Amino acid sequence: MRVLFIGDIVGSPGRKAAKEMINKLKKEEEVDFCIVNGENAAGGSGITYVIAQELYNNGVDGITMGNHTWSKHEILNFIESDNKMARPANYPQDLPGKGYAILSGKNGKIAIMNLLGRIYMDNIDCPFKAADRELEQIKKEVKVVIVDFHAEATSEKTAMAWYLDGRVSCVLGTHTHVQTADERIFPFGTGFITDVGMTGPYDGVIGVNKDIILKKFLTNMPQRFEVANGRVIFNAVLLDIDEKNGKTTNIRRISLIMEAR
Repeated sequence: MRVLFIGDIVGSPGRKAAKEMINKLKKEEEVDFCIVNGENAAGGSGITYVIAQELYNNGVDGITMGNHTWSKHEILNFIESDNKMARPANYPQDLPGKGYAILSGKNGKIAIMNLLGRIYMDNIDCPFKAADRELEQIKKEVKVVIVDFHAEATSEKTAMAWYLDGRVSCVLGTHTHVQTADERIFPFGTGFITDVGMTGPYDGVIGVNKDIILKKFLTNMPQRFEVANGRVIFNAVLLDIDEKNGKTTNIRRISLIMEAR
């Protein structure tokens, strides 16, 4: 089974680049499932119903979220009924939405789980214990489990991969928007990368207009962030997974700079 996971999609430029590359890679690489992190898909912060449907119509099979899950208030109207979207499982359990989603395809089923880090992030429940809780349910249905760990600290992401090694197919870091060159497979078959990187404006500061960010650093005053223009970077990983045992057999980074979209 082959899974394409696309890093944090930022705004309209990121969505356009993702659409183009999904169509291309599904044909060239025989991708079975395409997962995206969509928490920055709407103007750089959050997601809307229309944008979620746009992503699904463009070949996305499942969406994971992160610390900007609730940035667009309208998500409260549809996240509970969207069975292809996973928000962080270590949010309070009485919030709408689910920490994992089960996706079906022609070559079987996979689960996507979303977790949020705690180091340098918002105060939130323990992601390690949340992973244990979610896996109790997931393992009753599927063997292939894709974990999107939306976190800041490299140490926390690596620790999670060690903790889940052999219990999930992969732990893929998101959130920092910069792809890391440390993809590997852990001893018991769990694929890992510290951060998949972003799919969005390249000529900015992690997707945001560089002039706005420079003004913020120079003045220390709050600024209204805007998605940058110009070239776009597409960042993703391609995973080969043995659907019989759920182990990753190969993980490959993809990083491509594209003209403005």
